[in-house]
Amino acid sequence: MGEIKQQFKRTTVTAALPYANGGVHIGHLAGVYVPADIYVRYLRLKKRDVMFVGGSDEHGVPVTQRARKEGITPQQVVDRYHAMIKQSFEEFGISFDIYSRTTSETHHRFAADFFRHLYDKGKLVEQSSLQFFDEKTGKFLTDRDVVGECPYCHKLAYGNQCEEGCGRALEPTELINPRSKETGEVPVLKETKNWYLPLNEYQDWLRQWILEDHKEWRPNVYGQCKSWLDMDLQPRAMTRDLDWGIPVPVEGADGKVLYVWFDAPIGYISNTKELCDKQPERWGTWQQWWQDKDTRLVHFIGKDNIVFHCIIFPVMMRAWNEAQTPQLPNSPTPHYIMPDNVPANEFLNLENDKISTSRNWAVWLHEYLQDMPGKQDVLRYVLTANAPETKDNNFTWRDFQDRNNNELVAVYGNFVNRALQLTKKYWGGVVPACGQLTAADTAALSEFKDVKERVEQLLEQFKFRDAQFEAMNLARIGNRYITECEPWKVWKSDPKRCETILNICLQLTANLAIAFEPFLPFSSRRLRAMLNIESFDWEQLGQTDLLPAGHQLGEPELLFEKIDDETIQRQLDKLEATKRANEAASWKPAAAKETVDFELFEKLDIRVGLVKDCQPVKKSKKLLQFTIDDGTGHDRTICSGIAAWYDNPAELIGRRILFVANFAPRKMMGIESQGMILSAVDSDESLSVVTTTRDVRPGAQVG
Repeated sequence: MGEIKQQFKRTTVTAALPYANGGVHIGHLAGVYVPADIYVRYLRLKKRDVMFVGGSDEHGVPVTQRARKEGITPQQVVDRYHAMIKQSFEEFGISFDIYSRTTSETHHRFAADFFRHLYDKGKLVEQSSLQFFDEKTGKFLTDRDVVGECPYCHKLAYGNQCEEGCGRALEPTELINPRSKETGEVPVLKETKNWYLPLNEYQDWLRQWILEDHKEWRPNVYGQCKSWLDMDLQPRAMTRDLDWGIPVPVEGADGKVLYVWFDAPIGYISNTKELCDKQPERWGTWQQWWQDKDTRLVHFIGKDNIVFHCIIFPVMMRAWNEAQTPQLPNSPTPHYIMPDNVPANEFLNLENDKISTSRNWAVWLHEYLQDMPGKQDVLRYVLTANAPETKDNNFTWRDFQDRNNNELVAVYGNFVNRALQLTKKYWGGVVPACGQLTAADTAALSEFKDVKERVEQLLEQFKFRDAQFEAMNLARIGNRYITECEPWKVWKSDPKRCETILNICLQLTANLAIAFEPFLPFSSRRLRAMLNIESFDWEQLGQTDLLPAGHQLGEPELLFEKIDDETIQRQLDKLEATKRANEAASWKPAAAKETVDFELFEKLDIRVGLVKDCQPVKKSKKLLQFTIDDGTGHDRTICSGIAAWYDNPAELIGRRILFVANFAPRKMMGIESQGMILSAVDSDESLSVVTTTRDVRPGAQVG
């Protein structure tokens, strides 16, 4: 695998452009940015020529929706969130070579020129279609502006995708009971003109390029592409009726902008141009990174973006290439390269529930960095360990705590601390010499001699979860070795033997600093400082002479620290508060029942009762048995199915509650129940006994 990639002189790595209408959450990180950063850091350690391109997607409907919601302009929205996202990425260690934006002048000009080139060469098709129109606002509705019921799972869905339910791609006209997201009005279909990319004309080429030439792609990527191609592709509109975006640069296109999924991927190229224009001596020309056959292109995305990066964007570039005018004889014609791989991840859930920005069900990166200062690498480690590489996976705060305490602290940090502290104690922090090796030494060394090949092969195959596991194996080997050899005991009887043991432990520690550099850059930097080494090369991984005898180490300190239950509980409480807020916001009272005559209500004898005792009914999970003073001088027994909502039934004793007194008695679990307790149903369908606000006499009637 490694040899194949060496044929490329350079690698262009892109990470999906996040919408600048909110922050970045752990789902984005696990799906796109952490794996992309791991891969780029690895390539840099390998001394390969690589450019890491990112930026904010600042056009499209989500931005305009946020602007309407907050009563500000779209530009104000993107200015705020672009700055927030960029800062969060920087603080978290996502090492973009450039992180720009699609509202830049460079991008607007580049995207408009790209479209015009396709238009001038007849690569776009002009056609009219029926589109939903909101008569109240006088505007055409984009896919995201239409909401309704998903025809497959019957949950609330947008006109382009059922995000809260089954995840299927949709057309607005497929929705049941469609309506305008902004006004709630039922839209009408109205004719409009747009320019389409004829995807159907590239069907055969795509089948060959993807299904035959790239069978090594991840099964989820390959499978989704095959599914699209098997359904037969249709022309797709590359323009929209909107007032926010890049104006369509052709005559007769007033009030239309470039479709965000035409505009956004071009942002990768325009951002590259922006970087090359600023630093040509370092990066050369943008064409080298996008039009040179010796350049490898890799897109890191989430699974919801597969169709755009594997079908639409490649067709856009293919159409551009076909529209090129041949250059002078023997002069190469500029052609865009196609992605060599698109290692898309599946989705990450949060506490067994789908991450949702609209419901605020997420762990936001900027909030994490405030709540967990200095713990960037802990989150990077946990997200990589739980990476949804082949299927959806789950993040929980308890697992986060366990992996930190039981792996980073107890395994990695523990081994490093023991090796450095013992060296400081016995040799003043100077690396001791390695003497004659024993069987235990050679066994430990042989265990990690192949670590470079294993980790490297997994990284080349985009298997970051497995690669990190192999890196952690180094620490497991080291812990086992130092525990078995007991240098703190050997020191007293055989100092020379102790020197050898600690030398090997220190060599393992130095290897850990290299192996974890792509995964945990902040910790690796701190570990190098403790080792008093400025940098390592990837090619040194696996060597046993990284720290020469006599080398003075730096001051040891704890590499990781335990996370207590209280810290985790605060995060769980925050999510619980979000859940309650969502329930309150979405709750609506049940529809009113049909009208009844007042005489019918008068037949109900509703009275106040004083609870004298309340106990769970034996062998029943649902029933509570109430003993009530109903004012008659005789106690009344009533059974009620509310046990699930009262862990401590005794808390109801002394309460004045309402009950129906004239229901016929009925047997429940062998107990004669003489009435019915009145309870209110809350938004979460929980039950709460209805009580009085004052100490009304038992037996008083409600009327």
